[in-house]
Amino acid sequence: MDTEVSKSKFKARALEIFRRVEMTGEPVIVTDHGKPTLIVRKYQGGVADARARLKGSVLRYDDPLAPVAEEDWEAAAP
Repeated sequence: MDTEVSKSKFKARALEIFRRVEMTGEPVIVTDHGKPTLIVRKYQGGVADARARLKGSVLRYDDPLAPVAEEDWEAAAP
């Protein structure tokens, strides 16, 4: 089976594609008019794995209950 499939073929064969991805672990790229739009891949890990990756990543823990000003958030900066 191909590693790329059009949206129309994906719709018709979704279960087959899901089962193949689950069994082989090989991702499938879904295209729209020849352009890649989605990737279907096997789920790796869970909540416990996410916690393990984040463990030790807190750099500072001053006062977690203190209010945070808008200018303190880097993502909010224009």
